[in-house]
Amino acid sequence: MRGVVIILLLANLMLFAYSRLDGAGGAETARLAQQVQPDKIKVLTSPQVAALGPAKLAALSDVCVEWGPFSEAERAKAIADLEPLQLGRLLSQRRVDYDMAYWVNVGPFPSRSAADKRITEFRAQGVTDLSAVDAGRGQYAVSLGVFRTEQAAATRAEALARQGVGTARVEPRQQLLSQTMLVVRDPQQPVVARLKDLQQQYSGSDLRVGACPATS
Repeated sequence: MRGVVIILLLANLMLFAYSRLDGAGGAETARLAQQVQPDKIKVLTSPQVAALGPAKLAALSDVCVEWGPFSEAERAKAIADLEPLQLGRLLSQRRVDYDMAYWVNVGPFPSRSAADKRITEFRAQGVTDLSAVDAGRGQYAVSLGVFRTEQAAATRAEALARQGVGTARVEPRQQLLSQTMLVVRDPQQPVVARLKDLQQQYSGSDLRVGACPATS
């Protein structure tokens, strides 16, 4: 008799355990069904990702922010501005080439010495990114920057006008323009916020968000 009681007790325990496991499995299935809703999944474009703001953007993984493009002089300054963030291997560089550019210039001048004299005067006004360019026929022009877009060049000309250089003009220039994009991988919130602040200080620069390139 005692053996029968023990057998019945074990059977009840097994039935109880099975019912608990079955209920847990059903609850898990129901929970997953509520979570996985394909019709509500939305793939964001780069501008939409950028619009998420520093906090949400920083929470994403395997996302790279590209900042630029920069001329050689701007590249060095931009990297120096990023040094306090101690990005290390998270920061890389990518070269980009353009067949058509727009340049801001003053001139022409009858000689190289006349162009150099004008450059000295501009530097005394606090103007940077200057160079003398051969304009042909023995004349020279003063280049005040070469830009990828006409809008960026116009922004530079407007800034120069505020510095007292009202004679600068914007012209298309058929030349190969090689510039640099700075790439930050998986940036944290303070980094994204700082990039947005710096972008406002570099006329013609953009912030682009996208998937990071595959690494070998």
